[in-house]
Amino acid sequence: MTAAPHHHPAFPDLVARLTLEQKVRLLTGASAWSLHEEPAVGLRALVVSDGPTGVRGQALDDRAPSAALPSATAIAASWDLDRVRELGRLIAAEARAKGVDVVLGPTINLHRSPRGGRHFEAYSEDPWLTGELAAAYVESLQEQGVGATPKHYIANDSETDRQSVDVRVDERTLRELYLAPFERAVEAGAWLVMSSYNQVNGAYAASNELLRTPLKSEWGFDGVVVSDWGGVKETDGSANAAQDLVMPGPDGPWGEALVAAVRAGRVPEAAIDEKVERLLRLAARVGALEGAPAAREVPAWTEERTAGLLREAAADGMVLARNKGVLPLTGTPRIAVLGGHALRGRHQGGGSAMVFPAVEHAPLAGIAAAFPGTVHAPGIPPEPELRPFTKGQVRTPDGGPGTLVRYVDEDGETFATEVFPSGRFGWLFDPTLARAARIEFRTTYVAPATGRRKIGFSALGAATLRVDGKTLFDQEIALEGDDVILGVLHPPVTTFAYDLVEGQELRIELDVRPFLPGGVPFSMIMLGTDEVFGDPETELVRAVEAARDADVAVVVVGTTETIESEGHDRRTLALPAGQDELVRRVAAVNDRTIVVVNAGAPVLMPWLDEVAAVLLSWFPGQEFGTALADVLTGAKEPGGRLTTTWPAAEADVPVWTVEPTDGRLSYEEGLHIGYRAWARRAGGPAPALAFGSGLGYTDWRVADARITADAAGGARVTATVSNIGGRAGKQVVQAFVSRADDSGIERPALWLAGFAVVRAEAGTDTTITIDLAPRAFQHWSVPERAWITEPGRYAVRLGTGVDALGEELIVTPARPAGE
Repeated sequence: MTAAPHHHPAFPDLVARLTLEQKVRLLTGASAWSLHEEPAVGLRALVVSDGPTGVRGQALDDRAPSAALPSATAIAASWDLDRVRELGRLIAAEARAKGVDVVLGPTINLHRSPRGGRHFEAYSEDPWLTGELAAAYVESLQEQGVGATPKHYIANDSETDRQSVDVRVDERTLRELYLAPFERAVEAGAWLVMSSYNQVNGAYAASNELLRTPLKSEWGFDGVVVSDWGGVKETDGSANAAQDLVMPGPDGPWGEALVAAVRAGRVPEAAIDEKVERLLRLAARVGALEGAPAAREVPAWTEERTAGLLREAAADGMVLARNKGVLPLTGTPRIAVLGGHALRGRHQGGGSAMVFPAVEHAPLAGIAAAFPGTVHAPGIPPEPELRPFTKGQVRTPDGGPGTLVRYVDEDGETFATEVFPSGRFGWLFDPTLARAARIEFRTTYVAPATGRRKIGFSALGAATLRVDGKTLFDQEIALEGDDVILGVLHPPVTTFAYDLVEGQELRIELDVRPFLPGGVPFSMIMLGTDEVFGDPETELVRAVEAARDADVAVVVVGTTETIESEGHDRRTLALPAGQDELVRRVAAVNDRTIVVVNAGAPVLMPWLDEVAAVLLSWFPGQEFGTALADVLTGAKEPGGRLTTTWPAAEADVPVWTVEPTDGRLSYEEGLHIGYRAWARRAGGPAPALAFGSGLGYTDWRVADARITADAAGGARVTATVSNIGGRAGKQVVQAFVSRADDSGIERPALWLAGFAVVRAEAGTDTTITIDLAPRAFQHWSVPERAWITEPGRYAVRLGTGVDALGEELIVTPARPAGE
């Protein structure tokens, strides 16, 4: 557990200096991203920022660029806790550089159904593995003096109706699956936990008894429970239920209403005091309280060091799902890179996890740098996707770099101006935006190359676009669909085609009266450009011909920002229309076709057995192209192993439903999600790719496995892992537990309880030791309200995936003392 700060004057003494009004004021944010200061107790304002795969800071654009890490699914696929710790140290350095005290991550909800739209941001379908990854993240971040915030507590495992859905889940399932990762994060010393939007068994998470028990009473959590933004729905219930901090501020359901509730005796003042003590403890930990140690110095990382780690991490998380002798590539083959995703790639998922890096390496650029002479064809016209004008492409009216933005009030007066570096503009809970009746954007776009391009914008609200003085658009743009968050993050696109020559200038003026959802100052606007492609059949023929003429075809397919994003779940696991046909047509003319799947979570791959190789890249962060080139050339091995099962067909998925019925979403599957559910269906359909599976560039043997029980109720497994191939490589050996004899309680068919990551040279043997904690053999007893080891024999099997397990090792664990 992370150590507490040095001794400080007793927090109750500090709380006693404050009036009720002062105390309550501290319990709601001062703004979207900051907390109140309080000079009476030496408290400075704390700053929080969205995570977990980077530190965005307080802007929704690239005014202050951030390192873009691989998605949580990519990081988890490495199974490397040391790698997670190093990434945590990078996040801490980014936070310190931006003046951020608390990062809102990691996301440790589970992949209950593969349809969850936000799964790219969470680690796995397995609760134990999720907890281990979370603990590594929390410990590494907080060792640098930056607070971590495991989220979203609890059962926020899908996005449909997340603000209101009532998740119905039994106590044992809650404990063994959904609460377990949070318990591990608290054990690691987490300084905050974020409560979720949804209801759990009839009560909103922010007003739920689960905040008190088990979080605070049983687990000993001494940190701050912060709400998700706008997640506290009412006053008394949340204040009495151990919610500590309401975000954002300064307005919210507490404030004067909470003062009145205390005065009326509906909320005890002692509950307020406890919340303030927790807040002061957090402030002491991050160096924001007089008398506590100053904030730890965290040196900024160089761009070179950052890029190096992110390139390594991206490659180490990529999963080689199929390889019929084509990878790694050798020599100087002629490469055809196909697919719209190759041109830009998708580096991250949508929603609050987005950050805006200074540089993004696209797949095509990475491959072309490694293999000169590479050609590209999109195959199918990509979905229209406006890309913001980049730095260097735009100039302000006075000739400086960037875009001039003027904020105009209702009287037509300009009250603020700002220069943005590119064509991307974003505001979230921004007071300047709240005051603006109109925003005026003025820039000159300089064409980087000769050719036909689309020029345009995306926005919600009344918009007027003029190019070189000519009005091209002047009308209202309405929200599409019911999902407000998705609509604001991805507003409709309006473009106009231009034939441009390199260096040509276009003077662009955009005026917007922004749509603000519910009056909240939250808006995303873009000025940008998009390629112009031919008709679909022409593009497909071009791609097929390019593949026919090449030694190797690399097809990059994947999801879009409107498919995988916070705010909505996926309706289908299929790739966007045309991508499957592109793969099949290319594979028919080139037997060395490699498919790169650029998705954050499972998609269907009906052509899996028809191609030479399949590489799952996930959303690999800003170093996508460089890491992909490393893997294709063999400079790096694809080190990933699946932490979530990939189905072959939607009809095969054991847990599909994410939509509530009459407002309720019942977790009727209980303990059986992910690979556990697949394993129960004897003789049923097999997944396309099993949990834990993944190939490398060498061969391995696991032998001499042995197990011994220990007196504490756990067990130790040892084995020899041999690299019997021709090059250095990586293997992940996993330990799964099941009952070896009849059980008196319902059990999963098997469950993950340990693993070992092996990196070894060719021809070498490595002895591994996997310690299985007592919890690996326990279940949650509802009658006894305790963790219990059911007497009897248990089977432990080692393997390199749930579909590649060795012989059973039988153990009879001791019952831990005090059980």
